[in-house]
Amino acid sequence: MKARAVPGLDPAGPFRANAAHIVATRLEELYAFDPAIRDPANVADLHDMRIAAKRLRYVLEIVGFAFGEDGRQLEAEAKWLQEVLGEVHDCDVMIPEVDAHVASLRDGDRDHLLANDCDPGALARAPNGTFYIGLEGLVSYLEARRIVLYREFIDHWDRQLASRFRERVEAALR
Repeated sequence: MKARAVPGLDPAGPFRANAAHIVATRLEELYAFDPAIRDPANVADLHDMRIAAKRLRYVLEIVGFAFGEDGRQLEAEAKWLQEVLGEVHDCDVMIPEVDAHVASLRDGDRDHLLANDCDPGALARAPNGTFYIGLEGLVSYLEARRIVLYREFIDHWDRQLASRFRERVEAALR
């Protein structure tokens, strides 16, 4: 995801005004993902929202002091969002990786069975049979963890929206 440009910055202008303009743009980027993130299958949008949270966080690490407690709260919020969405993304990346590995193990066992004329006894000697349980268990764990993390994220996000957090931050930026 490419960051939005921040037009209208005035290099000769006041630091706080320029910082507020940058933070407002990054905040707008973050909140623009709200409709898309309602579907947990929108993996790319969730990842892009994590990137938007990261950009907001890093800007606030530099200029947040200019906004006092509101800046610190927004930085903490951006950090939390970045971290939870990063964990969701880790699950989204790992699940297909493990599934692909299981498929390659299954291929190896199929080849072993073919080489042994599909003798039922060859199944007990299949080279990868013992790995499936652990890897399938890992996929189950990652799928469950992703569900829990996504629910936690959405619940937190909805509480934030209900508390009018964005509006309070925007007021602090003015």
